[in-house]
Amino acid sequence: MRSILLAITLSVSQLLSFSLSAAQATNISDHPEQVSPLLPGLTAPALTLQDNNAKAIDLGKLYQDKTTVLVVYRGGWCPYCSRQLAGLQKIEKQIVELDAQIVAVSPDSPEALSKSTISSPNYRLLSDNQLALTQALGLAYYLDDKTAKAYRDRMGVQFVDLDGKNRVALPVPAVFVIDKAGLVQFQYANPNYKVRLEESVLLAAVRAASNLK
Repeated sequence: MRSILLAITLSVSQLLSFSLSAAQATNISDHPEQVSPLLPGLTAPALTLQDNNAKAIDLGKLYQDKTTVLVVYRGGWCPYCSRQLAGLQKIEKQIVELDAQIVAVSPDSPEALSKSTISSPNYRLLSDNQLALTQALGLAYYLDDKTAKAYRDRMGVQFVDLDGKNRVALPVPAVFVIDKAGLVQFQYANPNYKVRLEESVLLAAVRAASNLK
């Protein structure tokens, strides 16, 4: 019965063109300060996400191809995230010269990602609209009701529902540098979403990971 209800919910959401998605809550903190991001030396989750064309993308295969800069951001609606993505575009050439790639992941739906102006073979935008990767990376936290309402009312943002409940969650913005073996070599996560990693620090981390033998 639950699976039938879930299927009906998803169908209605798709028909209404919502970016809302059903998700399972397995690792979500009550506050951003309580998240436990994946530490350097651990294996990065090799999940399958969707790109802006709803095509399945295997993260494990991406890791094997090149050193990966995995950026987890809140969504295209967030001005701080947009500024961060624009900053990464400025250093994309230098990242590519280090035989690395950028993979930026958010709870945005594939449809929302398709509206992005970012277009590069070395810079992928992927949808984690069920928060599977966000939770696996230890970055998910619940929004308080007041904040969730403010975002929805003022920005028209739709977030994922969790286990059929009205509570919604977001990722703490983070950056991981992952080597070709799938191991995290660098991690930066800040509960203060207004503070993002400096590009120069990221380049140094990518350079270090790319030089590993």
